[in-house]
Amino acid sequence: MTDRYLEPHQARKRTPTTYEDLLGDAIERAFAAGAHDLSALVQSLNDSGLASPSGKPWTEEIYRQEIAGLANQQA
Repeated sequence: MTDRYLEPHQARKRTPTTYEDLLGDAIERAFAAGAHDLSALVQSLNDSGLASPSGKPWTEEIYRQEIAGLANQQA
């Protein structure tokens, strides 16, 4: 019997873009560094040098919109 939970990308419908990979890496680094709330995560993204899609500094609202947009692309 094959364990259905062994496929780490079972919900993925496409390969992530380079931007999505970089964003995911920056989010992982933020959590690893101790960011536990949205404001700390946003600050970490700004400190990382990864630009928001608009090129403006990350804000909580920009982050929410970007994550919602990425989630909708996967649906």
